[in-house]
Amino acid sequence: MERMFNDSFLEGPMSQPTSKTSDRPEDNSLDVDWHQQLKQLVQEVCQHPLNSPQRRKGFNRIIRMIQQSGKLWRAAEPYYEDALQDTWLHFSRNLCEATTAEQPYGAKECFIIARLNAYLKRRLQDYAVQASQEQKQRVLPTQSLEGEGLAPVEQIAAPEETPSVFEEVQEWVEADKSGELGCTHVKGRPDITCQVLILRRLPPETPWKTLAAEFGVSVSTLSGFYEKQCRPRLQQFGQSQGYL
Repeated sequence: MERMFNDSFLEGPMSQPTSKTSDRPEDNSLDVDWHQQLKQLVQEVCQHPLNSPQRRKGFNRIIRMIQQSGKLWRAAEPYYEDALQDTWLHFSRNLCEATTAEQPYGAKECFIIARLNAYLKRRLQDYAVQASQEQKQRVLPTQSLEGEGLAPVEQIAAPEETPSVFEEVQEWVEADKSGELGCTHVKGRPDITCQVLILRRLPPETPWKTLAAEFGVSVSTLSGFYEKQCRPRLQQFGQSQGYL
């Protein structure tokens, strides 16, 4: 267990998403400018009353800006559109006021797209788990032969499994109640945050080479940032939970 917070997240294969975000601009300053423009637009929209025509119109502008940027996470799973709709609903409910999230998007002192993509990926994982469970149910016998029903002891539901350390860490990273993980990022790359990297390095781990190719930076940049900024925060959480 302790290895998870000290030696883990360094090597190991992981099945990758079937697709990835679009190519990022070479000029990182342009990338930062885009995030700042998005944040400014959110702040302007939040000045209008809830459910007002101005708020709705502004929200639609934000959606178009994100969709046209190519920065939104893309995947080829058949349930991607469902996960995306869930994400937009979550985004709209927590844009200016925290309805179902700890903090509204407009109040966080960091770049919005990383948090939005993290939520979208989580929804994709939920749909993947649901699809897997439904597949298992389809292959199981739906009914025992007449006169050969299950014995009473076999009808007792299995106890729910205790959440694993990995699940608890994942929940902590995704919730990011303080906003620290989503706001701490590689210099000039607000899309590469501690929140993103920790989630991608949770078992089964995404190799550094894969992440470097995906983000268009060197392995040393990612691993160095992770060691200096992300791992200490992860270890601090482990200590607070009694894992270390």
